[in-house]
Amino acid sequence: MPRSAPAQRPLKTLDRVLSKAGAGSRTEARRWIGAGRVAVNGKVIQSPDLWVDLERDQVTLDGRPLKPARRIYLLLYKPKGYLTTYKDPQGRPTVYDLLQDLREWVFPVGRLDRDTSGLLLLTNDAQFAERIANPAFKVPKTYLVKASTYLTDEQLDRLARGVTLSDGPTRPAQVRRLREAGGKTVFEITITEGRNRQVRRMVEAVGSKVLKLVRTAIGPLAIGGLPIGGWRRLTPEERRLLVPAPPANRRSSKPHPAPRSRKRRPPKTK
Repeated sequence: MPRSAPAQRPLKTLDRVLSKAGAGSRTEARRWIGAGRVAVNGKVIQSPDLWVDLERDQVTLDGRPLKPARRIYLLLYKPKGYLTTYKDPQGRPTVYDLLQDLREWVFPVGRLDRDTSGLLLLTNDAQFAERIANPAFKVPKTYLVKASTYLTDEQLDRLARGVTLSDGPTRPAQVRRLREAGGKTVFEITITEGRNRQVRRMVEAVGSKVLKLVRTAIGPLAIGGLPIGGWRRLTPEERRLLVPAPPANRRSSKPHPAPRSRKRRPPKTK
């Protein structure tokens, strides 16, 4: 029987266990749980919020043990007009409409808003997604931007130094002017954060607006010649470049300094 969230155990709520195992989305998992199709240690559980100990509890779906999913890593060229969500109540197209030939469940690594196109990663590996999306790891994301006006060097410098948004100042960015198109500046910007609509808000902070926004790279991984709406699997080498293995804990080759000898001072004579 699942326990209630003791400390220092590999615990997840039941709906997350199903989702992270690649069985389906959390919405689908909650529906299965409510329908009585999920059991933990032989007992049917109908609350998706119960904590499950991943090392001790056995979870079954329709009587079959839940198995860890084979890890999948995808690169998708998201078109403009598609939502980065599983289903939309208004029936608008989502990135999952482009993955109908994929049988396994994956989730987006971060988000691109509806009007932004470009590189989107999808996976069922939560640790990989955390290393890419969490701003603490400072993984660079590069965008091609077309502004609604001509941007002066001073405006581009402000973007590079960082601007203050409603949720705080942005980190310094790499900014490169590419060309002018009909009095509108086209530039490239690389940021190491992932706030909601961050690039659009940064451009607005310097007095312009974004007409076109395309994410062209994440870290060393570029979108390359992938067609709009197309997707492919990442190679093992690409995964290693995106999330390098932690360095081995090597001992320093420098010799430790010898401890200083303490000479006893002769007692002071009165």
